[in-house]
Amino acid sequence: MSSQVVKNRGWTVVIAGTGVNLALGILYAYSMLKGDIAKLFDGAGDPYAYACLVFAVAMIIGGKMQDKVGPRLTAMLGGLLVGAGFIICSQTSSYWGWILGFGVFAGAGFGFGYSAATPPALKWFSPAKTGLIAGIVVAGFGIAPVYLAPTCQYLLGAYGLHKTMFILGAAFITIVCGMATMVVNPPAGYIPAGAPAAGSAAAKKNSAADRTPMEMLKEGRFYTCWLTYFIGAGAGLMVIGSMAGLAKKSMGEYAFIAVAVMAIGNASGRVIAGVLSDKIGRAATLTIMMLFQAVLMFAAIPVVTGDSSSGLIVTLLATFIGFNYGTNLSLFPSFAKDYWGTKNYGMNYGILFSAWGVGAFVLVKLSAALNAKFGGVTVSFASAGVMLLVGAMMALTLKPKKVKVGAEVPVGIEEEDLVAQKVR
Repeated sequence: MSSQVVKNRGWTVVIAGTGVNLALGILYAYSMLKGDIAKLFDGAGDPYAYACLVFAVAMIIGGKMQDKVGPRLTAMLGGLLVGAGFIICSQTSSYWGWILGFGVFAGAGFGFGYSAATPPALKWFSPAKTGLIAGIVVAGFGIAPVYLAPTCQYLLGAYGLHKTMFILGAAFITIVCGMATMVVNPPAGYIPAGAPAAGSAAAKKNSAADRTPMEMLKEGRFYTCWLTYFIGAGAGLMVIGSMAGLAKKSMGEYAFIAVAVMAIGNASGRVIAGVLSDKIGRAATLTIMMLFQAVLMFAAIPVVTGDSSSGLIVTLLATFIGFNYGTNLSLFPSFAKDYWGTKNYGMNYGILFSAWGVGAFVLVKLSAALNAKFGGVTVSFASAGVMLLVGAMMALTLKPKKVKVGAEVPVGIEEEDLVAQKVR
């Protein structure tokens, strides 16, 4: 297989994985549907939180499936489930019908599709490009509202909520299943261009030891990663919804512009953080981004509590908050590969990704409770800022420990791992 063919195949998988995420990113455009959905069952709750929780659980199952049978079938199943969920919603105005359709079916579909997009793309490239490739693929999910927000607004105006859900469901089945045919793992024994030969000293130094999920769960750094991910993603999500609401208040029917620009920030954060982490390290990048996000949370308080906030300021603030939130979605997949290898990557990252789902479910509900109790969003933003400062301190501990010069130690293997290896 020539290097040119290998290169083209790898980028084809990246593009296909990004395309899958571009369709599944309807989850982030949910705010454009939220107003119409709320009219169906006012005060009964929001299917979005349940979709996020099921999404996280399905990531574990989907990750295991893609490790065993490959990413193609897993991604196809994701597209079918999302499409079926939206079509179920198109046929009912019942709260529990929407919980089943959007919360369970679509939520599971997001998990299966998302779990199958990144792992195969990473396997086609050398470890030096892990952050870049992860950032590009997951950027598709983040940038999706750029086209989905205006599309949803048009469809809602032209056809109403139920027909819109049917159209989106049919489109997802077609697009995701089509893209899934190109999402494949490299052949056995494949060595990415620019990577050292298998078995060489350089290869041992630059590759992580493959860990099973049980081995991963025995490591203290897994729990540090999980809690940091919970804070970084959850704190961002607990205020992003408020920013979308404020944008509607200050910009009216043009609020979709703020949603689209925030999505650009979200997507660019994933790519930029991925590239930066390849240069200066994951832990350093994560610490910088969490500190930046904490500053923004405190700076946002006078803006979100003002009676006449400028639409431009709100949009810029939302964009930077979205940027920092997005960095989590490229950094933690990279952490998972660096620390625990590629053999069980799908399930390992699926377990780590549960932090995102739990963070979304718990902290979004906490934000709503705080807003109701204190009659505003000030406490929510302040709480998010404090949590992010704690998260930044935790991120510092994720820096790899130094080992003796000349020791051939895989990336991500720390001193306690070396002791365990000697015992074995």
